[in-house]
Amino acid sequence: MTKHQALSPAAELHANVSVPFTSARAMPKSVYTSADFLAQEQKHVFAHDWLCAGRAETLPNPGDYLTLQIAAEPVLVLRDRDGEIRAMSNVCRHRMSTLLHGRGNARSIVCPYHAWTYNLDGSLRGAPAMTLNDGFCKDQLTLPKIRCKVWQGWIMVTLNPDAPEPEVALKGVRDLIPNLDMSTYTETYQESFNWATNWKVLAENFMESYHLPMCHAGTIGGASKLEEMICPEGDAAFNYHWILKNDSVPLALAHPSNTTLQGDDRRKTWLLAIYPSLLITLTPGYFWYLSLTPDGPGRVNVTFGMGMSADWLADPAAQDHLASVKALLDHVNVEDKGCTEKVYRGLLSGMAEPGPLSHLERPNFEFAQYLARRIPA
Repeated sequence: MTKHQALSPAAELHANVSVPFTSARAMPKSVYTSADFLAQEQKHVFAHDWLCAGRAETLPNPGDYLTLQIAAEPVLVLRDRDGEIRAMSNVCRHRMSTLLHGRGNARSIVCPYHAWTYNLDGSLRGAPAMTLNDGFCKDQLTLPKIRCKVWQGWIMVTLNPDAPEPEVALKGVRDLIPNLDMSTYTETYQESFNWATNWKVLAENFMESYHLPMCHAGTIGGASKLEEMICPEGDAAFNYHWILKNDSVPLALAHPSNTTLQGDDRRKTWLLAIYPSLLITLTPGYFWYLSLTPDGPGRVNVTFGMGMSADWLADPAAQDHLASVKALLDHVNVEDKGCTEKVYRGLLSGMAEPGPLSHLERPNFEFAQYLARRIPA
């Protein structure tokens, strides 16, 4: 095949997933490095599916807000005066400045450019020096609504008016782990960072625990065994696997007061990859998560958060345990940053070629299948 006959990245991806898992290889380099393929992802993935904006308990009061960007669309998420969490466009209806930035609390939404002011429901309250304009009508200048649902404590938003409700699309998650109710966990820490890798490299890194013994040799690599890792077939909306933890991290185990979980479920760590980019590590005692959005082909925006189950949060030693886990996860993130950035540098090599997948990388193959379903060849 000549250079002019080369397959597009999307066609390469479809060819990649056309084989059985037992013959599967890593995704083609082009799906990580191509700006054109990223544009396809923004249109068919990030503007199509539900994305996680964080945890509902982090917006406890009216006026508490956070901001994010979905497929180049600035989005504002807040708790309104009725106590409901809602999402709306974060762009002023006047000269189109963005409105709020970061996280915080606001009694009203005030544009930093000309002080147009919106209520917490998005309706326009007032606009200075507009009374002489006969065409000005406040009722026609409400901030556009964006679909927003709280699912299991997670704030989920989508630009797609036709996306199935999270309770429907993600019913399989609750069926899978009925005895771990994520809505009862409480986030205790959050930060954001930006790494020099493609968003899919980081997502795939989460989806497989094959890398733990080597990449995390200095931290969690010895807390589980490759031969004990289970990677079953996933769901159309998510993939998962689990590992059994030893007692080196007490917070990863069921609290002594927990009488619901029995046997191995008391030490089972679930790794849930909810498409496209919500990655949750869920244990009986704590959770941590990554929510990803691309920043060009070679960089990824990451929201990282962690929290605790209700019984561990009530334990007198909870904060000491949490501090130990936080310190551990800080080191884990440093290790993951190093490993995933090395992968992206390797993807740019002319001599690099995708290799065969291990049986422990079934979630990665299913992730590639999900992308192929979303992005036309």
